[in-house]
Amino acid sequence: MTHYQMIIYLDSSALNRIFDDQTQARIYLESSSMLLVFMLIENGFVEIVSSDVLVFEKSQNPYDERRLFVSLVLEKAKRFKSSDEKTLERAELIEQEYGIKGMDALHLACAEQLQVDAFITCDDKMIKKYLGILPVINPVTFTMDFLLKAENQ
Repeated sequence: MTHYQMIIYLDSSALNRIFDDQTQARIYLESSSMLLVFMLIENGFVEIVSSDVLVFEKSQNPYDERRLFVSLVLEKAKRFKSSDEKTLERAELIEQEYGIKGMDALHLACAEQLQVDAFITCDDKMIKKYLGILPVINPVTFTMDFLLKAENQ
């Protein structure tokens, strides 16, 4: 595989997907894709970014092993976005324009400001609703697209 690097933002649903019920085919497929994403991060093919929104959501997780795992992944981030007035204003606009509420709007605002190549989520509603400047995609779609682009480099 050629060295093809992308910058990605993983929301909490994607970061925690591997801990969900693996007996469901879709969850198993998304989890397998997330394992590949984690491998791509570890090997330098994908760069992950982080935000105070991700750190806050991680802190709210009642499961120690999940918090630890997410912490270890987020430690790989080379860039970090703290929410500021501009972030909050953009999140409000995302809520108004696309009907995406609360933390999800904040995640998207942070990702936009970090100018990532892809926002990865397991939230179908967010994927369908958001029509902004970022590709918002499922981990399965991301891994397939990434591998095809890498092969064609």
